Amino acid sequence: MPFTFEPGGLPGLLIIQPRVFPDDRGFFLESYRASDFERAGIRLPFVQDNHSLSEHGVLRALHYQLPPFAQGKLVRVLEGRIWDVAVDIRPGSPTFAKWFGAELSAEDHRMMYIPPGFAHGFVTLSDHAQFFYKCTSEYHKESEGGIRWNDPTIGIAWPMKEVTVSDRDRGLPVLRDAKPFPGEWRE
Repeated sequence: MPFTFEPGGLPGLLIIQPRVFPDDRGFFLESYRASDFERAGIRLPFVQDNHSLSEHGVLRALHYQLPPFAQGKLVRVLEGRIWDVAVDIRPGSPTFAKWFGAELSAEDHRMMYIPPGFAHGFVTLSDHAQFFYKCTSEYHKESEGGIRWNDPTIGIAWPMKEVTVSDRDRGLPVLRDAKPFPGEWRE
């Protein structure tokens, strides 16, 4: 199996380390193989890929989509370094409003799987970062939700004080005022 799957600190989150084959030309790795991901419990199909470029200190806030368009995300960094965060927004979950953060970089090739029911955001640690992620549902504007990156109820310990946040993300509500993720928590 070309992947190692480790728990990501909250139920459903996974840190994924692909097997890297370096040589004098560079390296080769598989970034996704459906059968291995299914064995690790990731069974929703990926239907949309997104790619962003962010400069140092850019913080992209805590985004999510509501059912039936809720998104699971498989995130990775193609260039640079980020600090990636997921917040549990599943009603009734024992870890509701808890967060988990991990550094991901192009050098270590680690990925994170964030299942539906989590808000997601990141901040760029390097001069710039190219961020790539696969989604289990297509973007649906009417279903999007978001939470302010500095919500004191959640208390994310972002690794930098000075960040650049878009006007849109700066205007997101705190968790108690955000669009609630429906349903009850199930393991």
